[in-house]
Amino acid sequence: MNQTLTLFIQRSTEFAIPVSVFLVTVIVAYIVRKILFGRLSRWANKSSNQIDDIIIAATKGPFIIWSLMLGIYFALEISKLPGELAQITGKVLLVLGIISVTLVLANISTRLVKIYSGKLEAALPVTGLTQNITRIVIFGIGILIILNSLGISITPILATLGVGGLAVALALQDTLSNLFAGFHVTVARQIRIGDYVKLESGEEGYVIDINWRTTKIKTLPNNVVLVPNDKLTKAIITNYYLPDKEMAVLVNVGVHYNSDLKKVEKITCEVAKEIMNEIPGGVPHFEPFIRYHTFGDFSISFTVILRAKEFVDQYLIKHEFIKRLHERYAKEGIVVPYPIRAINYEQEKPE
Repeated sequence: MNQTLTLFIQRSTEFAIPVSVFLVTVIVAYIVRKILFGRLSRWANKSSNQIDDIIIAATKGPFIIWSLMLGIYFALEISKLPGELAQITGKVLLVLGIISVTLVLANISTRLVKIYSGKLEAALPVTGLTQNITRIVIFGIGILIILNSLGISITPILATLGVGGLAVALALQDTLSNLFAGFHVTVARQIRIGDYVKLESGEEGYVIDINWRTTKIKTLPNNVVLVPNDKLTKAIITNYYLPDKEMAVLVNVGVHYNSDLKKVEKITCEVAKEIMNEIPGGVPHFEPFIRYHTFGDFSISFTVILRAKEFVDQYLIKHEFIKRLHERYAKEGIVVPYPIRAINYEQEKPE
């Protein structure tokens, strides 16, 4: 009986000590986390730099996992587990630690790339493709570190990948062509995130992302058009944001043949200038002008040239201009004639 009790106490002690070490480690790590991140958060609030906020946000959650892993490691160190089992568990913890650190670094890198896209755009525009490339590079380094820590030679693996790369490339021709086409579109910077573009097939809208396979275009009716990158590089595209966002707005008008054309020009330019100064999207410093160009069937036709800050502003500018010009023409007695067709009855008489 005494031997059984002694054995039970011994077994309980062997079990209780590692558990106690684990709990103490986790509690201490939790206290350290609370104090450390509290001070770091207060320091970050005083700083105008966003890097510290990104690092704190990315490491605050995984710190709990690292604390648990550290507690398990210390508990295993003082436990009496078989050597092979302890070694295997240690390697598992090491792999999990490397994976968690890799994920944290990937999150930090992609957020930094996204936030500082304005500074990085001169070298490489920021799209979904470039962010994914950043993740892939970091994950690749993490995988190599894991293999090296497990004692697995990397050289044969790289050789195998090199031999099998040709077969994979042949099997994934479409995918790879879209991938490299997307990378070409991103680097060439002829189509950028936020640009308003129109495809030769008629689709138009804002470019919202360029990923590894498709380019996403958000149309004005709030739908998304997915264009394969390979087709995008071969298509004829109008980019309304190059070389800059400002664009001419053309409005065709016709007046009666009996109109005083000098007066028409003066009044039309006055109304157009009002639109440029008062309507959102107009360019105030731009001087509108008109150009007569056609003796039409029932009117003298001309084009009014206004200017908008970007593509979608033209719709409100045209709307307000036509409305105000119609009202002003009515006051000034300028006639915008209806279409006229004359029927020659003499010619159509039967013989």
